[in-house]
Amino acid sequence: MEADLSGFNIDVPRWDQRTFLGRVKHFLNITDPRTVFVSERELDWAKVMVEKSRMGVVPPGTQVEQLLYAKKLYDSAFHPDTGEKMNVIGRMSFQLPGGMIITGFMLQFYRTMPAVIFWQWVNQSFNALVNYTNRNAASPTSVRQMALSYFTATTTAVATAVGMNVLTKRAPPLVGRWVPFAAVAAANCVNIPMMRQQELIQGICVKDGNQNEIGHSRRAAAIGITQVVISRITMAAPGMILLPVIMERLEKLHFMQKVKVLHAPLQVMLCGCFLIFMVPVACGLFPQICELPVSYLEPELQDTIKAKYAELVPHVYFNKGL
Repeated sequence: MEADLSGFNIDVPRWDQRTFLGRVKHFLNITDPRTVFVSERELDWAKVMVEKSRMGVVPPGTQVEQLLYAKKLYDSAFHPDTGEKMNVIGRMSFQLPGGMIITGFMLQFYRTMPAVIFWQWVNQSFNALVNYTNRNAASPTSVRQMALSYFTATTTAVATAVGMNVLTKRAPPLVGRWVPFAAVAAANCVNIPMMRQQELIQGICVKDGNQNEIGHSRRAAAIGITQVVISRITMAAPGMILLPVIMERLEKLHFMQKVKVLHAPLQVMLCGCFLIFMVPVACGLFPQICELPVSYLEPELQDTIKAKYAELVPHVYFNKGL
C-alpha cells in the first residue's frame, strides 16, 4: 500500500522548533557525521526528491521514510538560503570529525610556542571556512572582507594564546591547559562578526510569516550573530574545559606515563565524545529561524512595515545562520 503524502510538508521540521529539545533532536539528525560520507550522487538524489516533494510531484510508490531521509541529507549538505551544495569541510555534519581532531591536538600541544601558533592557525582556518559556509547567504561577503576576517581572527587567537601562555608560566599546569579555550573563545568573538560584517552594515533580510521579504535590519543581524557566537563557544566549552581536568589526572597515572604516544589520540577520541552531543546541543540553543517583534526593528523599517502592512505583521523572521 502506498503512503498517503497528500498532507506531507517536507519543509516542516519533524520536531517542534519552538522547544529546546525539539531543536536538539532536529540538529542531532542533520549534523549526523555519517552524512559526510554520503556520495555526491545520493546527495543530488536527495535534492531532487526534496524539490519534487515541494512541487507535489513525488514518484509513485515513494514512502514517507524516503522523503525524511532525503530531507536529512538535503539539510545537512545544502545551504538553506541558496539551495547550493556546501563544501564538505564547512558543513555542520563535519564538526565532529574535524573539530575532534583539531581540538584534541590544540589541547595536547599547548606547551611550545610553535605548536600553539600552528594549531591556532589551523583552527581559525577551519572556523573561517565553517563561518563562511553557514552564513546568511542573502548578504554577500567580498573576498576582501573574508581575508580581513580570517587575518583578524587568526591574529586574535594566536595573540591570546601566546600572551596567556606567557602569563601562566608560573601558574598551576591546569591553568595552562585552559589557554586554548580562551584563545578559541576570543577568536570566535572576532571571527564570526568580521566574516558577517556586511549583515551588520547593510542589515539582514527579514521576512513576514509567508516568507515575503520586507526589508533589511541591522538590529536583527546583531541578534543573530550574537546567538551564533554564543552557540560556537558553548559547543567548544565542555570539551575544552573538562578534558584538561581529566587529562591532568590521567597523565599522573603510572601506566599513562609509559604510553605518552597515546595521549594525543586519546584526547582526540575524548573530544569526539564531547562533540557528538555538544554540536546538536549548541546548534539548538536558539531557533535557526529567529522571530523578532517589529517594535524592536529600526524606526525607519518599522514605519515602512506599518505603512505597507498596518498591524498585520507583528513579527518578522530571519535565518540567523549557524
